[in-house]
Amino acid sequence: MSRFNLSALPLAGLMVVERHPLSDSRGFLARLFCAEELIAAGWSQPIVQINHTYTAKSGTVRGLHFQRPPHAEMKLVSCLHGEVWDVVVDLRADSPTFLQWHAEWLSAANGRALMIPEGFAHGFQALSDDVELLYCHSAAYTAEAEAGLHPLDPRLDICWPLATVQMSPRDVSHPLIQSGFEGVYL
Repeated sequence: MSRFNLSALPLAGLMVVERHPLSDSRGFLARLFCAEELIAAGWSQPIVQINHTYTAKSGTVRGLHFQRPPHAEMKLVSCLHGEVWDVVVDLRADSPTFLQWHAEWLSAANGRALMIPEGFAHGFQALSDDVELLYCHSAAYTAEAEAGLHPLDPRLDICWPLATVQMSPRDVSHPLIQSGFEGVYL
């Protein structure tokens, strides 16, 4: 029996992973990752890094981050506590959905995760206080490959559900997309 429902989203390669926990009077067990089951959704690489983030304040925006090839990474993003508006932007230069964004509501209660292919920028807005996310990465963080998009870029026109109350200096310093932006080639 599969512990996941996998659903394709409008941007090619982007998937929602819905978990089916086993529950009883003691609590539950939820499978967070299973290579054998997620290969059907396109996850074909080992997990090489796992990150856990905490965001204190509702309305905080983090991202939009990505790594340039050859250090591009897949991510599986899960919400362990609270709730977020999880956003991705397609940066694949040859994609018909280049520079389009998609968002999903992830929460500890709904047990959904977002599986993000290589070539996407990722960010989120905390919809509650005390949010914790768990990220599985297919590539290790490489400082020289780090890049980002400004989350309030008018060209992207992302509909953040809450007023933005906090962003890091790093995220605010990401440039706006200029004409001629080529995206990434994988």
